[in-house]
Amino acid sequence: MRPDDWHLTDDPDEFMARAGGFLRSRPALHTVPLTVLDALRSRGRNLYSDETPLFGLLRDEADGIRATFLHTPPFPLHLTPLGPEGTEALATRLADAGHPLTGVSGERDTAAAFAASWQRRTGTTTRLAQRQRLYELTELSTPQPPPEGRARVAGPADRDLLTRWYDEFKDAVGQSAGQGAGPWADARIAHGGLTLWETPDGTPVSMAGATPETAGQVRVAPVYTPAHLRGHGYAGAVTAEVSRTAVTAGVAHVLLFTDLANPTSNGLYQRIGYRGVADFAVWGFGGRTRHGTG
Repeated sequence: MRPDDWHLTDDPDEFMARAGGFLRSRPALHTVPLTVLDALRSRGRNLYSDETPLFGLLRDEADGIRATFLHTPPFPLHLTPLGPEGTEALATRLADAGHPLTGVSGERDTAAAFAASWQRRTGTTTRLAQRQRLYELTELSTPQPPPEGRARVAGPADRDLLTRWYDEFKDAVGQSAGQGAGPWADARIAHGGLTLWETPDGTPVSMAGATPETAGQVRVAPVYTPAHLRGHGYAGAVTAEVSRTAVTAGVAHVLLFTDLANPTSNGLYQRIGYRGVADFAVWGFGGRTRHGTG
């Protein structure tokens, strides 16, 4: 496989026209590129930074698509599942072009193979920054007994709270860049994509978000409860409500990612009815790596 077998473009519409069928063929496994592309195409390709995103696709011998990637700086390159030969060709192509990378994310073996190829080609140090698991909802089970209170969809009056909690969430997961909290909250409020759990007196205590539906999939993210309010079942209750809403709306694939280093969240989501689909990983190159996009 040659490096120039990878077709590169900075145009998200061109990329979607070429790769959309491939991405939609496995919407759960391709949730990140589907969700990020939807955001870039609807809100502008410089949504995450002033740096121009880059997209790529690898065709197979039958002129189908074998794999794709997207890179929205400052986040890691995200690569769909691919064998070592393809990751080596991509690493060579990007390294020869002088394209800078802070890391790579993707299915566990694919991410590891690309990280090794990148280290060989550039001499950059690499490290495993995070192990993740992609879960899909199979049969919803609402936590019992539920905490006191109720869920409600967040609205414009909640904007200040949502922006504060989003900044706290980003600090907690080590995400120091990307879209600002204000634009993020505005976009989520506009499509009803944030739900709050509030106590009987109307005090919000936890939030869960959901991406807009695309290709029959929705990803639950983020889920956040302030540290001093944890341990009361609020996160489980609000996540279950967001999941129920998606199922009721007819969404075929309700998904979420977890950090495998956090046994509490992994256990919680399994009790709600989520089951593992695939293991993913984030590798950092050189300095600190910012996890996730979208």
